[in-house]
Amino acid sequence: MTTAEQREAILAAVDARFDAQVAFTARLVATPSLRGAEGAAQDLIEEEYRGLGLKVDRWTLDPAEVSQHPAAGAIDVDYSGSDVVVGTYLPAREAGRSLILNGHVDVVPTGRPELWSRSPFESTILDGWLYGRGAGDMKAGLAASHHALAAVMAAGLRPTAHIHLQSVPEEESTGNGTVSALQRGYHADAVVIPEPVGGDLVRAHVGVIWFRVRLTGEAAHAAEMAQGFNAVDAAYALIGDLRRLEARWNADSASVRHFEELVHPFNFNVGLICGGDWASSVPDWCEFSMRVSFPPGQSAEDAWEQVLDAVAQSARDNPALHGAAPAVAKTGFFADGYALEPGSEAEEALAEAFSSAAGRPLGSRTMTAYIDSRVYGLFDRTPSLVFGPVCERMHGADERVSLESLREVTRALALFIADWCGVEEDNSPR
Repeated sequence: MTTAEQREAILAAVDARFDAQVAFTARLVATPSLRGAEGAAQDLIEEEYRGLGLKVDRWTLDPAEVSQHPAAGAIDVDYSGSDVVVGTYLPAREAGRSLILNGHVDVVPTGRPELWSRSPFESTILDGWLYGRGAGDMKAGLAASHHALAAVMAAGLRPTAHIHLQSVPEEESTGNGTVSALQRGYHADAVVIPEPVGGDLVRAHVGVIWFRVRLTGEAAHAAEMAQGFNAVDAAYALIGDLRRLEARWNADSASVRHFEELVHPFNFNVGLICGGDWASSVPDWCEFSMRVSFPPGQSAEDAWEQVLDAVAQSARDNPALHGAAPAVAKTGFFADGYALEPGSEAEEALAEAFSSAAGRPLGSRTMTAYIDSRVYGLFDRTPSLVFGPVCERMHGADERVSLESLREVTRALALFIADWCGVEEDNSPR
């Protein structure tokens, strides 16, 4: 355990460096890192890791390799511009417990520009908030990891265990960036992911599947509509039938551990839809993409089979589908949910660190979104703790992260690093 004097020095170092941390985070937010184009942002991260003296490992995602892992999501994009960057701290003396600090650099599309108060990549600071696409989800937390380690070192201390800082792509669509890091051999005694979860610890999160459905109709003139088969109408009907499956899953949510108090936690979202070619023609095609979520403990395979059964039943029984067989394909996430079992030493250490840093107990919450914690938690049996700052309007216009919350999180991460990994005084020549 660290001494009171060491903890005070670490907290003082975080505060002294915080303006520089915010400035770097703003620079990172101002660097677009949409799916498949994360390279420029990863360059900034690599530069920071090297500046800390970390051993840097950088590689491009290999679809053939990643797809072999049971945690992988479906791949339907080009990975040639998607790199993983890992910076490893190598201790002079191995005495503590090892740690992975994982975060994702990819961000979701910005949506309609006119809905933003300013450019999505302007990274404006206003009234204690940092604005911009990815500010909260999750570039603030990603940057907090290496700034927390830097603060420990600035306090004149050196951790006594391996620490791997992972900056990954593909968290917003498959989880394959973290899967690749696990495949590459990165393991530790605990994993912390500083996602924007309101300063709490995530107790559980849902599983998620992405898929696309294509319906083929029969074109006809709108004046003779009955002679055609409207694929758009069929898509609406199929979506309605899938909503019945959604309702069944949510009807059982009160009996799902950690989800008992949540209203409608499992959502079927139609994120994309398109079809037809001409306003006066009966559309002979329609395609929609859906994201469905389901509780931890239910496998992705089981959830997928229920989705396929619902699609097949709709095609068979709903007259709006004319007996057509919809073409269904996975397009991304195929991920089980994850629940962090209470009582781990890592959780106790983080709770103590947060209490010391923020002056109040660490809360917990259940998330109805996907998080990469399931990769190490389920497939490496490693306690995977998700804890990060307050963020508002994730995936929406004017996304923003609270800077005061970010300071608290960074202080807690720095204390956690010191206590979990152990520290010794830095006696190296200056």
